[in-house]
Amino acid sequence: MTELLSYGFMQNALMAAVLVSLASGIIGTLVVLKRMVFISGGVAHTAYGGVGLAFYLGINPIFGAVAFSLMASFLMGYVQRKTRQRQDTLIGVMWAIGMAIGIIFADLTPGYKADLMSYLFGSILAVTNTDLLLMLAVDILVISLVALFYKELQATAFDETFARVRNLPVDLLYVILVAMIGLSVVMLMRVVGLIMIIALLTVPAAIGAMYLKNMKHIMWLATGLSLIFTIGGLLISYYFNLSSGATIILVSGVFYLGALALHRFCRRCPE
Repeated sequence: MTELLSYGFMQNALMAAVLVSLASGIIGTLVVLKRMVFISGGVAHTAYGGVGLAFYLGINPIFGAVAFSLMASFLMGYVQRKTRQRQDTLIGVMWAIGMAIGIIFADLTPGYKADLMSYLFGSILAVTNTDLLLMLAVDILVISLVALFYKELQATAFDETFARVRNLPVDLLYVILVAMIGLSVVMLMRVVGLIMIIALLTVPAAIGAMYLKNMKHIMWLATGLSLIFTIGGLLISYYFNLSSGATIILVSGVFYLGALALHRFCRRCPE
C-alpha cells in the first residue's frame, strides 16, 4: 500500500476521490430529495456535446463541458418552472442532441481521439493537477452556497408549497441548485464518466435517505459512502486491472442493493 501511494497518479486519484465525494454527498442529497435524478442524467449526457466541441476547437474539454452542462441545467430548469412542456420529454431530447453534437464534432476533429473515451467512461487515474484545482473550486462554491442557503434549500426539498407560502425565493433556489448540479457533473465526469455519473451522484444519497430523515445527516452519510465507494472501487480496479469508473459504480450498486435488502428486512422485523 505504501508503494502504491508513492505514485503521483495514485495520489491525484485519491485526492480526486475526496473532492468528488464532498460534492456528490451534498448535491446528491438535494437531487434525491427533490427527485431530480433524471435531470442530472440529462445534464451529464448533454455535457458530452461540449466535450466534442472543445476537442474540435482545440481547447480544454473541461471548459466545453462546463458551458454545455450549465446551459442544459438552466434550460431544463426554466422549462420545468415556466412552461407546460413535459420535463421528461425535454430532457430526453436534450440528452440525445448533446450526445449527437459531441459525436459529430469528434468525427470532424482530425487525428486519434482516445481521450474522448475517458470522458464517457471515466479515468480517475488520469486526473491532473488542473482537474484537482477545478474540483476544489467547485467544492468550495457548493459548500458555500449550501451553507448560505441551507434552511431555504431544506424547506424546498421537503415541501416546496410550504416554502412558497413562506415567501422563500423558490425559483432562485432552483436555479442555484441546477447550476450546482451542472458543475458537479463536470467534476464527476473525470472520475466515473458521463455515462455513469447519475449512479455516483444519487446512490450514496439514496442509501442515506433510506435510514435517515435529517438532511444534514444524509449529506454527511452520503459523503462518507461516496468516499468509500470511490476509494474502494479505485483500489479494486488497480489490483485487478479493471476499468476504474465501472468498478466504482459496481461497488456502489452492490452496496445499494445490500442496503435496500437490509432496509426491507428491518421493516418486516417485529417490534
